[in-house]
Amino acid sequence: MSPDTTPPQLGNYDIVSKIAEGGMGTVYKGRNRTTGEVVAIKVIAPTTAKNPVLLQRFEREFLAARVLDHPNVVKALDYCGTGPHPFLVMEFVDGESIGQRIERKGPISEAESIKLVAQVCEGLQRAHKQGLVHRDVKPDNILITREGIAKLTDMGLVKDVEGDLNLTKTGRGLGTPHYMAPEQFRNAKNVDVRGDIYSLGATLYAMVTGQIPFDNASPLDCWMKKVRNEFPTPRELNPALTDRVDWAIRRAMSAEPDRRPASCREFLEDLTGQSRTAPPRPGAQPAANAAADVWYLVYKDETGVAHTVKGNTESIRNALRDNLLGDTTLILVNRTKTGQFQPLSSVAEFRDLVVNPAALPPPPTSRNPGSGPQSSARMRPVDAEAVDMNANPMSSPAASRSGRMTPPAPSGRSGPQSGAMRPTPANSARPTPSNPNPPRRGTPAEQDYDETEPFAPSAKASGRLEKNRKSGKSSKKPPFDWTPILLAVVLILSAVIGYLVLVK
Repeated sequence: MSPDTTPPQLGNYDIVSKIAEGGMGTVYKGRNRTTGEVVAIKVIAPTTAKNPVLLQRFEREFLAARVLDHPNVVKALDYCGTGPHPFLVMEFVDGESIGQRIERKGPISEAESIKLVAQVCEGLQRAHKQGLVHRDVKPDNILITREGIAKLTDMGLVKDVEGDLNLTKTGRGLGTPHYMAPEQFRNAKNVDVRGDIYSLGATLYAMVTGQIPFDNASPLDCWMKKVRNEFPTPRELNPALTDRVDWAIRRAMSAEPDRRPASCREFLEDLTGQSRTAPPRPGAQPAANAAADVWYLVYKDETGVAHTVKGNTESIRNALRDNLLGDTTLILVNRTKTGQFQPLSSVAEFRDLVVNPAALPPPPTSRNPGSGPQSSARMRPVDAEAVDMNANPMSSPAASRSGRMTPPAPSGRSGPQSGAMRPTPANSARPTPSNPNPPRRGTPAEQDYDETEPFAPSAKASGRLEKNRKSGKSSKKPPFDWTPILLAVVLILSAVIGYLVLVK
């Protein structure tokens, strides 16, 4: 939209200067003539104003932002949908977007990135509690004030979970392909809060690496890579990144929604490693052990006998890494000895040791000739059962689709790796044999057969076949014909019978 198409005044507001311009319209800096307040005015484009569906979506942005009264969400102040220039008046943010910050200065430090994303999580958590899904979380839609406060904006694609206005057609994925969840490509109407969490994880990915996820890819290629989890890990692009943040981003960007955090609060816990408990009720005494960093664990040994141990966070994490407590899916933890115990996956301090993000695709490997069909990767499938976060931990499977559930060795890395190692049961101490199907007695070994070599007959059989081919004879003899002999016997019997009749 060119500046001359917009009048210097819109309603009770004066246009001061242009801030940005996009396909939906132009954002101006304005001022309220009555109060003198500086505001941001988003003027819808003339072509968009002729489309009733897009105009309704523009109004939807105002209604959604007006409901969300939160310091980390840009406030909506006024709206006018009539006249040749429909406009939306919003809170003016004196700063820049995270996308502009990345373009100007490159990657953002891990500590600052977590601080900014934590603020966005608070605002997005409020929206989710009110039944709203943003569906377009990305660096350009997060503004940073000069005081370092992050504010989420652009609620135009927000979805009301309880009652959608049918502004999104089935099969149309609205949003930005590089940041939106893979399920949003197919149908944006069915996206829930976990779609926003995927976008938030992809946004944090860009913040700490300085690179757009799935860059230089068409929308179709982008979707296929998202479904297959084909992207370099954040630590590959930024080796200085901690294991916990790398794990939290990969978990949030898992292709399967069930593998992602269930809420923004849980995603923030993954980033910090600290449980965000609800504030105590009035008159309730805070738990003394919470400040003393004491945990009680209940686990079962190899014979099935339950034991209770006590320790601080670091000592318990070391025990889990060394696999000293058996199957981690059967371990229950609590701050007090008599309270309600929870599985490790429900506690942020230990979740990264037992919950794996979706595994990244393995690197291509060439098949070794002579190893037989059992050496093929397709003969060693990954366990298809994922850990159920809401299930009873006493009946949860020991492994997930993403890899082993055993904690990693104490090598200084706090999170599980995303490599494509073949998963083994968490409570198994036996090494996996190199040949999963050893030959039975009386049968030849598998390596005696090489399916890569074509079949060749022996020399003796080859000579016999060549001799028959040259002589024009087949090695198989034709069947004997009994017809002449039967005819002769019938004639002889007829003659004997005729002679006997004449003699009598």
